[in-house]
Amino acid sequence: MRTFREAAQGEKFAITAELTLKRESIADDVIRQADILGPYVDGIQVTDNPWSWVQMSAVTAASILIHHGIDPIPILTCRDRNRIALQSDLIGLRALGVTSVLLMRGHRVPENHVIPATTVFDTTGRELIAMASELGEDETLGPGKAFFIGTGARAFRPNRGWRAESLTERASAGARFLQTQLCFNMDILRQFMDRFIEAKLTWNFSVMVSLSPLPSATTARWLKKHMSDSRIPDHVIQRLEDSDDPQREGIEICAELMREIAEIPGISGVNLMTTGNAQSIPDAIKASGLRG
Repeated sequence: MRTFREAAQGEKFAITAELTLKRESIADDVIRQADILGPYVDGIQVTDNPWSWVQMSAVTAASILIHHGIDPIPILTCRDRNRIALQSDLIGLRALGVTSVLLMRGHRVPENHVIPATTVFDTTGRELIAMASELGEDETLGPGKAFFIGTGARAFRPNRGWRAESLTERASAGARFLQTQLCFNMDILRQFMDRFIEAKLTWNFSVMVSLSPLPSATTARWLKKHMSDSRIPDHVIQRLEDSDDPQREGIEICAELMREIAEIPGISGVNLMTTGNAQSIPDAIKASGLRG
């Protein structure tokens, strides 16, 4: 089985996709999506209760995927678990044979959320990365490779001389790939990558850019409002608004941007975020021409 680590660090443009998980998801739902996505991607990401919605755990979903011949990339955040629980999950993932993890601080549980829950934040994102790096190299846990660790990053317009202290610290802690927020703005992405290369950060990180085959202008506006760091230009929303078939238009937009991103120096690949329709992801990949 080719791993995401091999793809992200290799010459070929890497592609990952996000699994759709819900509160009512069962193993068959995970396997069905794995069958749809698996032939086209180098790994499948498993989210960690995004938007503070409760869903199947990342560890459980990763176990189902790995036994189905798919390289899973579980996401863990510091929001819901203290360091004991996070270490337990990391040890369990290592025992399963998981090779890559994406580790982030996470967002606070919103006030007046439908599930009254306490935000934990017992560790910082950098501390979680260091914890995973140390556990991956702990020989007392038995045989197993060190994790290929990812972290989140925000594509923006850095000034010249940008030193990227936070990213440098996370690289020192053990992060080896980063994933941007949802970014449809190629001007911002190109400027970010120009400064990223100037700062010599490509020596430390493989870079994955987040995209999504948006099914409608309504979805695009919702994401732009609720994912405050997302970069969805008005002209993208207008294309969806004007189209007679917005779902097909969203696939075409995603495919076009995938081709553009593949030409930007320093970028290793894309992660295609889900909007609930798993089939739209392989449709976008096929339309891009980046995979047979």
